[in-house]
Amino acid sequence: MVKFTQIAMKILLVDDARSVVQVMTFRLVSYGYEVVYAENGKVAVDRFSETSPDLVLMDIEMPVMNGFESASRIRALEAQEQWAWTPIIFLTSSDTVQNLVTAIEAGGDDFMSKFVPEPVLHAKMMAMGRIATLRQRLSVANEKLQNLADHDGLTGLVNRRSMDTKLDLLWFESIPAKTAFSLLMLDIDNFKKYNDHYGHQSGDVCLRRVAHSIEATTLESNATGQTKDAFAARYGGEEFAVIVPAASRQAVQALATTIVERVRLLSIPHELNAEWGIVTISVGGAYMDVAEGELVSLFRLADARLYRAKSSGRNCAVMED
Repeated sequence: MVKFTQIAMKILLVDDARSVVQVMTFRLVSYGYEVVYAENGKVAVDRFSETSPDLVLMDIEMPVMNGFESASRIRALEAQEQWAWTPIIFLTSSDTVQNLVTAIEAGGDDFMSKFVPEPVLHAKMMAMGRIATLRQRLSVANEKLQNLADHDGLTGLVNRRSMDTKLDLLWFESIPAKTAFSLLMLDIDNFKKYNDHYGHQSGDVCLRRVAHSIEATTLESNATGQTKDAFAARYGGEEFAVIVPAASRQAVQALATTIVERVRLLSIPHELNAEWGIVTISVGGAYMDVAEGELVSLFRLADARLYRAKSSGRNCAVMED
C-alpha cells in the first residue's frame, strides 16, 4: 500500500444557506481543511480565481447564478491554463437523476447530499485529499517536463521550437500595439575550426560559456530597463538569437555591442580565430520602429547583416546597412 503525506486542502464552499455553510464549515475545519466561502455562483467564480482551491463544494440552486453555470465558468477559466483541473462536487438536497446528469455535463465530478453522514463525508474528503496531493505532484512534474521541452539541453537557453512560439506571440502583440521590434542573430566566429582543433567536448564547454554570457547580458539589459522582455535562444549549432521587443534603437545597439564585448572578455583561447586568438562572436541586427509585415523579413535582414559582420573581420555587431 502506497502511503504519502496529504496536503492541507483549501476548499471553496459555495452555498447561500447560512445554516448549511456553518455546519459544513465546522465539519471540514475539524478534518484540518481550510474553507473559503462564497454565497452564490457568481461570487464563487471570483473566489476561485483569487484563491485557487483544491476542491469546490457547490450548491445547485442559488440566487444570482446557480451552481451549474458557475461550474461551467470555472471550467472555462481552467481551459485557459495548462494542466488545470479542480474537482467540483455538487451539494444538493434532491439527488435526482436529472440533477446528476446536468451536474456532470456542467463540469462537475461528483454529487453529494448536503446531509451526508459524517463517515461518508470524511471518507470522500480523504479521497479528495489524495487527489489534491497527486495533482500537486503532477503539476510539479509537468512543469519540469515543460522546462526540459522548452530549453536546449546543452546551453540551457530557450530552444528553437520554444523561441518560435514565443517570438510569434510577441510579434502578433507588437503589430496592433505599433511598438518597435528587434532581432539579433549571433554566430561564434570560426567555431568549426575550434571544434576541429580543441575537440567536441571543449566545443560544448565553449558553447555553454558563450550562451551564458549572452543570456546574462540580455537579462542585465532587462534589469536596468534598457530593454524589456528580451530573451536569448539557441538558434542552432553555434548560432544564437536575441529577441528584443519594444526597445529603442539605441538600446538594441548597446545590447549587441555589449554582447560582443562580454564574449571577447571571456578570453577563451582560440588559436585558429585569425587576428584575435580568442573566441569571438559576430552579430547582425534588424530593427523596426513599428512592427509590421512578415516576421521572416526581419530574419533575412538580420542574417544579411550577420554576413556583413563576418565579412568585415568578425568580432563586431552590424546594425545598419
